[in-house]
Amino acid sequence: MRIAALDIRACRLPPLPGADSLRGGTGGAMDCVVYTLRTDCGREAAMLGFAGRSALGTAHTAAASLRPFLAGRNALDREAIWHDWRRADRWWHHLPIFGWGPVDACLWILAAEAAGQPLWRYIGGARAEVPVYASSLVLDGPDAYAAEARAVQAAGMAGYKIHPPGHSLHADIEIHRAVRDAVGDGFALMSDPVQPYTFDEALRLGRELERLGYLWYEEPLPDEAMGALAELTRTLDIPVVGTEVLAKHPYSVADVVARRVVDAVRADVSWSGGVTGALKTARLAEAFHMNCEIHTAIFHPLEMVNLHLCGAVQNNTFFELLWPMEPFGFGLAGALPVAQGVARLPETPGLGAALDRDAIENATLEVV
Repeated sequence: MRIAALDIRACRLPPLPGADSLRGGTGGAMDCVVYTLRTDCGREAAMLGFAGRSALGTAHTAAASLRPFLAGRNALDREAIWHDWRRADRWWHHLPIFGWGPVDACLWILAAEAAGQPLWRYIGGARAEVPVYASSLVLDGPDAYAAEARAVQAAGMAGYKIHPPGHSLHADIEIHRAVRDAVGDGFALMSDPVQPYTFDEALRLGRELERLGYLWYEEPLPDEAMGALAELTRTLDIPVVGTEVLAKHPYSVADVVARRVVDAVRADVSWSGGVTGALKTARLAEAFHMNCEIHTAIFHPLEMVNLHLCGAVQNNTFFELLWPMEPFGFGLAGALPVAQGVARLPETPGLGAALDRDAIENATLEVV
């Protein structure tokens, strides 16, 4: 089963609701890419990919690097391909951290389908159900976050994570207090400020989160600020979580885990080197009795791959989805298998879900 072709579609989607949904503004429409990997025996697999702010730029750069690299390779040689790409990327390519994930996902899907197994069982098979929490976009203020948290709770989700605006520590603290008041003491809450604070500010919010009973505190400082993160982790009782935007998993995460720079690491199939890279990070963390909390991959086809990863490892607590869910459903035919706060892993071979080819075609800017 050798790789015969790689096509990449550059796609443009409607903009997210709200001018500041992703802090700093979305700049209009969302972009993504769709990789389709074809083999000489007639099999194919397709997967969405992150594209940053330019689907066209991402598609052309990825095609120029990946198409000649993959041509003729045995699609079942995932480990050899992963290592060879890591070396090749270091020399001349330097693709963004999201460049490799869709290719690796396609390789795993092809292999699982050929084996007649759902992907999560083919990877390892740890559990058939995973609790789901909803992760906010950036909202207007305490009332908006409190209302959304109540809606998430009413929908049966297992928890809610706040992405605060990050413009004012005082305002962010008020948001976290309002959400705890809105949902009561028994509902799981997490905080993900996305590195807006000084060390002292991060410490102050961390102390408040401890008082409010939040479950974890994610990326209060930059992932690469390892000295400051280690001191924050040592000082606070609430678990500090990080590493989702470190490139070159698992190697970039190894020292973080060994020195306990954070209490739990993050990985996903989009930004951490595909299923292969994210699985390596999860196993690394497991060896140190540390959780690897799987980070949202944003678009629902990639979230399906993330869900399979969640079902294949034991040291992960939740399946994360951005809320509201609807804007991120592009490319998946049908809904994610989530009901009353639980995601159930499919039993059909491969991904266990189809891509919406018509929607992808209608959103295509160019096929590279």
